[in-house]
Amino acid sequence: MKKFTFRRRAQGGFTLIEIMVVVVIMGVLAALVVPKLLNRTGESKIAAAKVDIATIMQSLKLYKLDNQRYPTTEQGLNALIEKPTSGPAANGWKAGGYLEKMPKDPWGSPYQYLYPGVKGEIDVFSYGADGQPGGTGDDADIGSWDN
Repeated sequence: MKKFTFRRRAQGGFTLIEIMVVVVIMGVLAALVVPKLLNRTGESKIAAAKVDIATIMQSLKLYKLDNQRYPTTEQGLNALIEKPTSGPAANGWKAGGYLEKMPKDPWGSPYQYLYPGVKGEIDVFSYGADGQPGGTGDDADIGSWDN
């Protein structure tokens, strides 16, 4: 007669305890990493605004080269897209404009423009995250004076 022996087969997979330990570790890591990533969003929006402002400033300088003056505050930044119909004539205005379209700031608001500026010859700026003049930190105004 043959003797049967039972072999215990090793089972693959993880126990419930092992899975719970991994989930807890992932939760702790997420609690440490996510706040740091969220703080970077504000910094990246400020950097994007500075790049937009630098581009607008270059376009304004080209406008001045062609027209011997900057657009007035009333003509605004729209003078970079469409030839001004009011205010001082823009006889040297380049066909096609100086910008394809006017960007909005990273918070979805239009950029502001002053000529003559308060902080420089011309001021191009965004009111920042709060959309209000002034402020500090992420709510501070970002302008051509920062570049």
